[in-house]
Amino acid sequence: MTERVFNFSPGPAMLPEPVLREAQRDLIALPDYGMSILEVSHRGKALAEILATAESNLRQLLNLPDQYHVLFLQGGSRLQFSMVPMNLLAGGTADYILTGSWGQYALAEARREGRINVAYDGAAGNYNRLPEKADLKLTPGAAYAHFTSNETIQGVQFPSEPDTDNVPLVCDASSDFLSRPLDVPRYGLIYACAQKNAGPAGVTVVILRDDLVARSSDKLPGMLNYANFVKEHSLYNTPPVFGVYIVKLVTDWLLRDIGGLAKMQQLNQEKARLLYDAINRSNGFYKGHAQPAARSLMNVTFRLPSDEQQEKFLAGAKERKLVELKGHRSVGGIRASIYNAMPRAGVEALTQFMDEFRSG
Repeated sequence: MTERVFNFSPGPAMLPEPVLREAQRDLIALPDYGMSILEVSHRGKALAEILATAESNLRQLLNLPDQYHVLFLQGGSRLQFSMVPMNLLAGGTADYILTGSWGQYALAEARREGRINVAYDGAAGNYNRLPEKADLKLTPGAAYAHFTSNETIQGVQFPSEPDTDNVPLVCDASSDFLSRPLDVPRYGLIYACAQKNAGPAGVTVVILRDDLVARSSDKLPGMLNYANFVKEHSLYNTPPVFGVYIVKLVTDWLLRDIGGLAKMQQLNQEKARLLYDAINRSNGFYKGHAQPAARSLMNVTFRLPSDEQQEKFLAGAKERKLVELKGHRSVGGIRASIYNAMPRAGVEALTQFMDEFRSG
């Protein structure tokens, strides 16, 4: 089977087709190097050029100020759940804002490392909304405030950063990284596993403000110390070479073919609007999980009137090559993940099927 389906998986997710084609070519031999991208030395010129271009692309896309470092690490967000408090707590207290499952996981790991204050927890509503400013119980002078910008399971997304006054903002941006512009100076640290919008599974991007690097203790294990990776420009150990290479290709695509993150955000808003309009016009047949003000542009979650209809919906969608639509067990229903690489045609095909299925 060589025909590509529309893959609505929450991750690892679709990659842009031009990226896949370029990677397919370079899997045999990188131009000018005569060896596969899988074979190049992590100390060689080829990887040095790839790392430099990937970082340069990210700096251009995010308009990164000079005082921010770009790191390419491994271990995914789950490792960052530990590295963040290990490096940044420094004997203080951190605030955690919980709007879904991934925030819960981050909290559980942070509690192993020191004092943590839960500034907000939306569990009572099964994480279907975002906090208002008055809902946040923040710690004066906290070491940092952590939030998850987009919760893939519940389909809840912050449209803008929460107001944490002058406390450094730390963000798990894994599932909406590079989907829209960011006001980077508001952040102390941004981390994102790449397998949603930025690349394949196996590489994690960390963007870290320079003044926070000094908090990393020499007593930390070397592989868990941000300062080591800053000093060695992500080459403290052999980095995830292929993953970084794909990030480079994805960021090339965002700059060359899309035209930057403002344009990418516009395209994502248009795709999401198609799906939410289909939900809204269904007269309750499709019921969204997230409250309208909290709806994600990346993960559209909704339920059907019964489990039986849900199974029929999934089977019918698969026949139309619309796959990976089953929702997470904690929320149920349907989850359509429409990251950057999902073309508008895929969303149009899904909304057409939704309308036809509802009509019988």
